[in-house]
Amino acid sequence: MTPGARLQAAIELLDQIAGAEAPADRLVGNYFRSRRYAGSKDRRWVTDMVYDVLRRRGEYAWRAGGTDGRRLAFVHLMGAEDADADAVAALFSGAQYCPANLDADEQAVLATLPRAGADEAPAWATGNYPEWLHPNLMRRFGTELEAEMAAIQGRAEVDLRVNALKSDTAKVAASLAREDIATTPGAFAPMALRLDSRRSLANHALYQNGGIEIQDEGSQLVALLCAAQPGQQVIDYCAGAGGKSLALAAQMSNKGQIFAFDSNPRRMRPLRERLQRAGARNIQLHALADPAAASALAGLAGKADRVLLDVPCSGSGAWRRNPEAKWRLTPEQLARYGETQDDILRRAAPLVAPGGRLIYATCSILMEENEDRIERFLSENTGFEVLPIGEIWNEVLDSPCPCDDPYLRLTPRQHGTDGFFVAVLQRQQT
Repeated sequence: MTPGARLQAAIELLDQIAGAEAPADRLVGNYFRSRRYAGSKDRRWVTDMVYDVLRRRGEYAWRAGGTDGRRLAFVHLMGAEDADADAVAALFSGAQYCPANLDADEQAVLATLPRAGADEAPAWATGNYPEWLHPNLMRRFGTELEAEMAAIQGRAEVDLRVNALKSDTAKVAASLAREDIATTPGAFAPMALRLDSRRSLANHALYQNGGIEIQDEGSQLVALLCAAQPGQQVIDYCAGAGGKSLALAAQMSNKGQIFAFDSNPRRMRPLRERLQRAGARNIQLHALADPAAASALAGLAGKADRVLLDVPCSGSGAWRRNPEAKWRLTPEQLARYGETQDDILRRAAPLVAPGGRLIYATCSILMEENEDRIERFLSENTGFEVLPIGEIWNEVLDSPCPCDDPYLRLTPRQHGTDGFFVAVLQRQQT
């Protein structure tokens, strides 16, 4: 592909992503599957540009005066150290497979870019988040907002969870090192390894044989903070693809029972294969829409030692991985997430045994999905109390707890993980 053709591909993808609900990675994959002529270097260049623009769309849109793919693209190109307005304009040549010529308005914007300083932009633009979210994020981070948002604009690292049912971190690290794949032990989770450089291990023997899973260290900590013990009855109420269920199975040494539920059977389909690969034998799968699930839940009422609620949320803690999600979020969607989270808490609470624990978790950095939901739940359920997260941390981990009680609040800037929130609630003995 010529430079102009690469640029046109990036512009087309940016416009597709802006008008779709599907994840950006799926749209990018579909785009190139129908364009087999694009080489690996072409795909990498286009993909990197698309994600770089999505991460900085707020700043670019403010400088360009619009959010269409063409304007975002030339603002991005002008951000290079050796950028030249004439050279950028020349890429919009109108030649075959290349972007059409810049119109008069676009030329005027391009001419102003070298003089448009970032210090002139409002906080939401330099922080690259939707303007309407500024009060919400200020409420959470205050004077630290700029630094926290800067960290979220970076790329996420690749973390592995070593499957204790099959191996240990020392053996896995040594095996990868023999293939020149360097890793660093996780900062907090004992079974975590972080790749020193980004690469895919989906086809690696260790992954195919169930020795490792790809899982952010923050997600691993959510499972660990369930403090599930061998022999217990555990419910993973919003199991999804089952990453935390698998981690719990290893934590429980395949003893006891894990009941994995989810409202979307399609999300759970990969889990059956993952169970076999990981050697996890104590997980039962239930689609909530299946009548059998209602019977299973009725039989578990008041009997579960642990109930994990990894609830649907905005995913704001994973904006490094899915930067398009921040631009799709609306105030109405955020409110609906809150309603869903309250409903799940109400439905799941009766499953907890006296003295058992309800673990509420989100991959969100917004208080509207985290502290606010717990406070509302506690106001309606006096039979539960918050256990200080430091107390739970000391039960399962040797390192000092990195967060202040009573909740775990992880962020990319402070902890090098995705953003997570965890609250552990204990049901009082009756």
